[in-house]
Amino acid sequence: MKITKKISLYIIFSFLTSFFVLKILKSFVSFISTQKKEEIFDILNENGITVSKAPRSVCHNGSKLLHPVVHIHIYNKNGNILLQKRSHNKDIQPGKWDTAVGGHISSDESVKNALIRECEEEIGITPDFSLLQLITEYIYESKIEREFVHSYMYRSEGPFVKEKKEIEQLDFFTTKEIEVLIKTNQTTENFIYEYEMYLKGKIIKKAD
Repeated sequence: MKITKKISLYIIFSFLTSFFVLKILKSFVSFISTQKKEEIFDILNENGITVSKAPRSVCHNGSKLLHPVVHIHIYNKNGNILLQKRSHNKDIQPGKWDTAVGGHISSDESVKNALIRECEEEIGITPDFSLLQLITEYIYESKIEREFVHSYMYRSEGPFVKEKKEIEQLDFFTTKEIEVLIKTNQTTENFIYEYEMYLKGKIIKKAD
């Protein structure tokens, strides 16, 4: 009886040990898988030179590590500006109207490739890079991150196909309509910054 009891306890112990080991291994594999999927960004100095790399989560956790992004302001023949409404699931400024196209530059990716990729992913067009006009490059700092922004303009009449997960809506706006959105706190902070500092007057004169 004692031997049988010992064998039973051994079997139970072995089963529990195997169960917890498998659970730990599963969690570890899941963690590694998540790490592999996370975007990696180049970390820049204030001259735009790459000095290191970091995952997206670190760049967005208040570390203020300077990382590169692209913005593309799309306008049509009437001078109206295309804006995207950010998904409510976004971790930064959800539900706000924003620059038509914007996104991070992946590690070791060129600005040119990032501009084309983001246009294709977010609004379904492939821009002619030679017609993209550089507005400015600047450093933008929010409460949780610092971005080295490459800001461009591009004329397009569409048709546009929005990225469903990240964008709720795409619409052209007149400058008068944009200024109403700004006054009613419906736009992102960085769009307001670019609109006021660089964009206004370059595409169409300020609304009366």
